[in-house]
Amino acid sequence: METANKTTITVEATVNAPIEKVWEFWIDPKHITQWAFASDDWHAPYADNDPQTGGKFKTTMAAKNGSFSFDFEGVYSKVIEGSYIEYGLGDGREVKISFESLGDTTKVTETFDPETTNPIEMQRGGWQAILDNFKKYTEASV
Repeated sequence: METANKTTITVEATVNAPIEKVWEFWIDPKHITQWAFASDDWHAPYADNDPQTGGKFKTTMAAKNGSFSFDFEGVYSKVIEGSYIEYGLGDGREVKISFESLGDTTKVTETFDPETTNPIEMQRGGWQAILDNFKKYTEASV
């Protein structure tokens, strides 16, 4: 039987910043709360992160008007500092993120298992919007 979980979704962005900065902004909760949302009417009021193999993370994503919020959380299965992250979400889906240094820029590639509720394109669009927000925030920060 075919299931949506046999398909993975990939989003990527090239961030105009060196890999050390990109890594720091990706893993530090004080930065995560500044970019981990898909649109300006949302925010991330809380983030906790233990970026090591076996460590846990949790980011609360919430509508600014208070109408809805959820916790995005999981456990790291593999962390290679400065270059690679794998984690599992509570529903069994897996996510892989690579950070590739291109000199003064860094390519970030996320591949994830889709959930079964929303269409693939909607999920790709949401994750790409968050990654684009990360790029915008990281590039704007000195």
